[in-house]
Amino acid sequence: MSIQERLDYLHELKERAALGGGTDRVKAQHERGKLTARERISLLLDPNSFEELDALGADMSDPSSEERLYGDAVVTGWGRIDGRAVCIFAQDFTVFGGSLGEVVSEKIAKAMDLATKTGVPMIGLNDSGGARIQEGVGSLAGYGEIFYRNVQASGVIPQLSIIMGPCAGGAVYSPALTDFIFMVNGTSQMFLTGPEVIASVTGEETTHEELGGANSHASKSGVSHFTSEDEQSCLDDVRRLLSFLPSNNMDDPPTVDTGDSGERILSDILDILPEDAQNPYDVRDIIERLVDNGDFMEIHELFAQNIVVGLARIEGNTIGIVANQPLYLAGVLDIDSSRKAARFVRFCDAFNIPIVTLVDVPGFLPGVSQEYGGIISHGAKLVFAYAEATVPKVTVILRKAFGGAYDAMGSKHLGADVNYAWAGAAVAVMAGTQAVNIINRRELQAADDIDKTRIQLIADYERDLEHPYIAAAKGYIDDVIDPKETRVKISKALSMLKTKSENLPPKRHGIIPL
Repeated sequence: MSIQERLDYLHELKERAALGGGTDRVKAQHERGKLTARERISLLLDPNSFEELDALGADMSDPSSEERLYGDAVVTGWGRIDGRAVCIFAQDFTVFGGSLGEVVSEKIAKAMDLATKTGVPMIGLNDSGGARIQEGVGSLAGYGEIFYRNVQASGVIPQLSIIMGPCAGGAVYSPALTDFIFMVNGTSQMFLTGPEVIASVTGEETTHEELGGANSHASKSGVSHFTSEDEQSCLDDVRRLLSFLPSNNMDDPPTVDTGDSGERILSDILDILPEDAQNPYDVRDIIERLVDNGDFMEIHELFAQNIVVGLARIEGNTIGIVANQPLYLAGVLDIDSSRKAARFVRFCDAFNIPIVTLVDVPGFLPGVSQEYGGIISHGAKLVFAYAEATVPKVTVILRKAFGGAYDAMGSKHLGADVNYAWAGAAVAVMAGTQAVNIINRRELQAADDIDKTRIQLIADYERDLEHPYIAAAKGYIDDVIDPKETRVKISKALSMLKTKSENLPPKRHGIIPL
């Protein structure tokens, strides 16, 4: 065979691999409203930056077979996003339904190893029918190999999972072990057991979309962090998220010239707060004024909406924001909001992202369901996350910080570096409206005019205890500030904290209250 014939044969094999399951299956994929693995990679990465690995990977148990599908059910390799290197795999539903067998798992594992060794983000595009049943335990072993690498890479490189089709059974645990999950409305599903199995075992009737669709996981389970209406906008969100993140835990996040000065005064910030402290407002209105050019990428937007978390920039530098949301449940901390915030704080700490906490919290949510659901353990996760974090931590109390929630929300006592309170903020064990019922119970019982006495007692409590100046006197608050100066104060604090160095006591790892 001549050199040219050998080259022709190579080109033929690569063309076969590039076709995936063939034109008919590609057409069927498009008819479902879904792109192919290679089309997705092309949209996500910078133009002409993709370098494929194992394009000719195949099952060689029968070397003489002519029916071999080269590349099998996944496309792997590396490329660039905004000029920065990433590793990637994209499951190919046109080949055996994207099912995971030995060849597929080996290809994915190789890409994950490369990402970890080179210190670049790992992106997985999931579109698979699950384990390849005919390969038996070998396919289960493949999942285990991937899970192991997810855990080893956790906190070392960013790991992103994009669900663009079915993801069922054991396949869901790899995305669950990564940092962020993206889903697409109408085409993405995640579940351990499908509707048919559930109906046969428990008698419950549901659909694939109700059980494991994007909206269900974004709003009910909290499994998904981002939801998009189509694949293009989903991939755009992936690119946007990566723009805030470092490539690995040894790097700092990229700095961007936003043109927004750290000296900018928030001239209209007070227009957001209602005159009546009992009335709600949208904390995102404050965040958007606070950060560079109002550019805030909210994470877990539809889940546990009584707390807001996300990424932004101040003077071009990435920050993570955790903020109570008075618009929902008065911004109270409950089970879901505690674990949502704790997870985000730990992510920021792993990847050198300073944490800015905006506090307006009336306390932890009372109730039998919360206690039985383990609010003690879940609330402790948030305490643990803040106390464990060694990145710069700046906290601003906007309106109120009551009870144990004051401690949990990035207080000085959990290691926050700089703590501010707005003039007019309230810091106390509880609000006066509740406190007088306890500490002035006998006085109220003996009063001739209970309502008048109660009003006066609340006023006295607010004057004596419900303000930030006792905390400031004790050094728990570093300064009481004019709200208009909030951006300036945070910017200067973060600039000072750039050289912060803090190490935890030697240990294998802490025992977070899972």
